[in-house]
Amino acid sequence: MKRRTLLMASPMLLGGCAGSLLPKPSRSPTSFTLDDGSSAATAVSTADGAPVLLVDMPRAAPGFDSKRMIYTRRPQELEAYAFSEWVETPARLLAPMLVRSLQSGGAFGAVMLAPSAALGTLRLESELIRLQQDFNVYPSIVRLTVRATLLDASTRAVIASREFDEREASLSEDASGGAAAGQRAIQRLLTEFSAFFSQQARLRPSAAGSDK
Repeated sequence: MKRRTLLMASPMLLGGCAGSLLPKPSRSPTSFTLDDGSSAATAVSTADGAPVLLVDMPRAAPGFDSKRMIYTRRPQELEAYAFSEWVETPARLLAPMLVRSLQSGGAFGAVMLAPSAALGTLRLESELIRLQQDFNVYPSIVRLTVRATLLDASTRAVIASREFDEREASLSEDASGGAAAGQRAIQRLLTEFSAFFSQQARLRPSAAGSDK
């Protein structure tokens, strides 16, 4: 009887051991977005003959061309959170926000993301230089840098170029705090971005005026 009891218990013991040896499910990363929803497009009136702007997909500097959330603890050394990431590469997240922000400035007849079938008067090229959370200071800060150039679409002549740099303190020393700081930083950048390039477009002579 004792032997039978032991034999019956053995599968249960083996099952328990096997369960403890099975690999545990990997932890899914938490995804964050740069858009907090406050950059939604608003209806604006534009002047007759306002230029059409084509916005190229922003490029990204090496190290910032993936969905990884980058931080620094030592100068010139980039690290990435293990279980936190952006929902898409920051450059791709930036693109539609640039379009909405520039359209809301009222200086362009239309703003479209390239490639587009529309014939643009002007073209905007940009590059994400950095988007990183810096732990070398306390509280940590998120630094966002974007360089952009406004071009004549037909001649490729440079009309204006500028580098925008924003720094925003994080309210917590983790990925969530960094993502929220990044959202605040990008809203300020979009405001400056739209104001600068809208002004450049208004200062540019119209096509009709340039023929006189």
